[in-house]
Amino acid sequence: MTECPAETPAASANVGEVVSVRGSVVDVRFGGTLPAIYTLLRAGDGDAVAIEVLAQLDAQHVRGIALTPTQGLARGMPVHDTGGPLQAPVGKAILSRMFDVFGNAIDREPVLADVAWRSVHRPPPALVRRSTKSEVFETGIKAIDVLSPLERGGKAGLFGGAGVGKTVLLTEMIHNMVGHQAGVSIFCGIGERSREGEELHREMKAAGVLPHMVMIFAQMNEPPGARFRVGHAALTMAEYFRDDEHRDVLLLVDNIFRFIQAGSEVSGLMGQMPSRLGYQPTMGTELAALQERIANTDSGAITAIQAVYVPADDFTDPAAVHTFSHLSASIVLSRKRASEGLFPAIDPLQSSSKMVTPGIVGERHYALAQAIRRTLAQYAELKDIIAMLGLEQLSPDDRKVVARARRLERFLTQPFFTTEQFTSLSGQLVSLQDALDGCERILADEFKDLPESALYMIGAVDEATAKAKVHGARKPQPAPEQQPAKEKAHALDDA
Repeated sequence: MTECPAETPAASANVGEVVSVRGSVVDVRFGGTLPAIYTLLRAGDGDAVAIEVLAQLDAQHVRGIALTPTQGLARGMPVHDTGGPLQAPVGKAILSRMFDVFGNAIDREPVLADVAWRSVHRPPPALVRRSTKSEVFETGIKAIDVLSPLERGGKAGLFGGAGVGKTVLLTEMIHNMVGHQAGVSIFCGIGERSREGEELHREMKAAGVLPHMVMIFAQMNEPPGARFRVGHAALTMAEYFRDDEHRDVLLLVDNIFRFIQAGSEVSGLMGQMPSRLGYQPTMGTELAALQERIANTDSGAITAIQAVYVPADDFTDPAAVHTFSHLSASIVLSRKRASEGLFPAIDPLQSSSKMVTPGIVGERHYALAQAIRRTLAQYAELKDIIAMLGLEQLSPDDRKVVARARRLERFLTQPFFTTEQFTSLSGQLVSLQDALDGCERILADEFKDLPESALYMIGAVDEATAKAKVHGARKPQPAPEQQPAKEKAHALDDA
């Protein structure tokens, strides 16, 4: 591998010694020049321990956080000042490869050649370089493109608790976007399981999209310092493709909560006083330093989709609140919808996007999105009445609203390419036009005579008619007041 010049001990004759080691926190004394903040130090046998300077304690002592395990480190050991910060490899050669936070290839492929190295600590693009044009970024997923469209060069968040489908949705977006766009995808795994990284690499290779991807991981068993810096390393790679290659970049981060969590661990280890709910007092600044580098400029765009774990499904948690403030679109995954089998389990009433305005998406799309939300909101209000009194107590107009809403909910489900092996359903990529046409026709009661199940897990809406024929034509149900008493209780369970 090409050696980073700033990480070669010979690059600097400044040598200190370890004063104390407390877990990942290492204090070092220097007799000569004191290293600057963010300087990378090397210590231990073969300079195996990497330490990033985070504080200058006095004229001779610095305190740093180890980015690698500190086993074997002892007081009095020499520490080499590398003369520069942590650096990441950039260049065309990094495509199709998988890296750790130090830029070491971890995919068992040949060593890297012909790459440059750049600092992971870079300022965000200047305001004058940023683009002010708003464009929609299509994903091919109905529930997102219709109700919460993403912005090119914007930041979208995937919010949800454990096990509701964040990683599956991210993987599907990689499959759809890399396969149909000429840009580059960078997957940044912060605190990921090694199993997930290996599976993703294998799936992307099988899908044929690996030549346009870069993966960088900091596994959950690595020290907090490594998990805290891997996001910055991924952005340095993304900025190279945007600014030097003039290509659009799709940056997928799984999981941004782990970045905040790693920062909280680093802050606690450094002895800072915790803030609200135990988070670090500098959380807002640290998150902003990362998020502001994701931008649409005159040379290209970095579009970010970030999975955000919500602790205990509490959206008032400071980690979720701070992340919300940076996003142009929020896609909220609902455990209730997942339990009902409505996948992707996107909550249409909690999800939002600033792109849904007539000036950006157009009058028709805006009006349809509002009509869909209104219908689903009315259905949500009527659920309590239905549960207590039954469907027959609703007015005819309300019954029509319920029928439309339930068909819309099922139409907004979609079979994914990445789950074909589990569901035996072929993946579907649905254009925005097809998705809008389907919603419009459902709202116009065109499919009121079809069973709701015909609209479940399909692509374009025309597939519903064919699906209903395959499963046998069913007569329209009579109105609830004409039904036998036993059937009334099941009027909503047409599946």
